[in-house]
Amino acid sequence: MNRKSSGSWKLTLLLCIAIVVIPGPTFASDSGETEGNWNSTGIDTSKWVPIPGTDNRYGQSPATGTGDHFDYEARLACTDGDSTIFPACAAVMPACSAGDGDADGNPGTAVYWYRSERGKSPAVWYYYSGPECVYGEKPRALLAEIAAQIASEFQRTPVAGATIGSQPGPHTLRGKETNVYAEASTQTFNITLLGQQVTITATPVAYTWDYGDGTVWGPTPVHGAPLHKERIGEQTQTSHIYTETGRLSINLTTHFDGSYTVNGGPSLPIPGQGNIASPTLGLTVWRAETNLYADNCFQNPQGVGC
Repeated sequence: MNRKSSGSWKLTLLLCIAIVVIPGPTFASDSGETEGNWNSTGIDTSKWVPIPGTDNRYGQSPATGTGDHFDYEARLACTDGDSTIFPACAAVMPACSAGDGDADGNPGTAVYWYRSERGKSPAVWYYYSGPECVYGEKPRALLAEIAAQIASEFQRTPVAGATIGSQPGPHTLRGKETNVYAEASTQTFNITLLGQQVTITATPVAYTWDYGDGTVWGPTPVHGAPLHKERIGEQTQTSHIYTETGRLSINLTTHFDGSYTVNGGPSLPIPGQGNIASPTLGLTVWRAETNLYADNCFQNPQGVGC
């Protein structure tokens, strides 16, 4: 409602207060490819991000682990007078410039951390934290280096082959079932690789049988088992019938799958297999002859067959 008083307007002055919001520090983006940081359990806990304007200097991003759905970017901090504008820079820069946080006393680099929701296109970067002083060079990806060498290490590991048994043995009969079997075990080996404690496990998974007469069977997961003495001569999954007499050697190759852990971390597979030959098992194949005789040995002890 308007009111007039003595022919003059009563003016109401509105005081407008302008609030100036100073945005967080912004610099040109210079993010690059990140690389996982593997802790002692082999879990990727954070990312190493290149620092713009530096020569091979990286910072460990504030990622919270594998469930963190953000990408991180480092931007140079506390430059162009920031140290006088932002109290945090004034607090960080003296120690950073002096290299107080570096083992060799080298100056650090102050950065702000920005983050963007992963998979969002185009990426929208928001100030997240900082300033923070970072030191040092990009860490070695030890887990990747170990993974590149572990297959060769597995092939050099002194895995023991299976032992071979036969029933009957070391002599058997032509035309009869000869049971053969293997006894192998899972084996572990502790080595130091690139300064890390690595445990290699070799597990038998398959067998290739060479019966010595030209017959080869496998690879097969069947390793066989010894029979009770009263059952010798029965057919088994691994038994074999020899058709010729003579001396021969049974050979066996055991195929091992490998896995490894680094510093007690999760078990990881080793590509390829270890194929370990067993010491050969000698076997002699005899023939059996059956004859019928009419003599009664009690009546004629010198008779044929007596």
